[in-house]
Amino acid sequence: MSQEQVEKTLQKNGKRITQQRKILLDVILNGQWECCKEIYYEAVKRDPTIGMATVYRMMTTLEEVGVMERRCVFRVRDEIELPS
Repeated sequence: MSQEQVEKTLQKNGKRITQQRKILLDVILNGQWECCKEIYYEAVKRDPTIGMATVYRMMTTLEEVGVMERRCVFRVRDEIELPS
């Protein structure tokens, strides 16, 4: 989904498209993130006024409008100790 499509979806759902939301959308759509902290660290490089709460609110908003879904990810560890 393109940033323009996401912005239109947000607008259809009565959400404002602020500069911070545009930055967050750009970060979210152009990276692979495992948590909101990673998104925050990248976004704050572009706009130091973006807070963690803004990132969490944006993620919740994207879930609410159906653009994003939350998933739990498990991975096999690189090294495991086998019983003798």
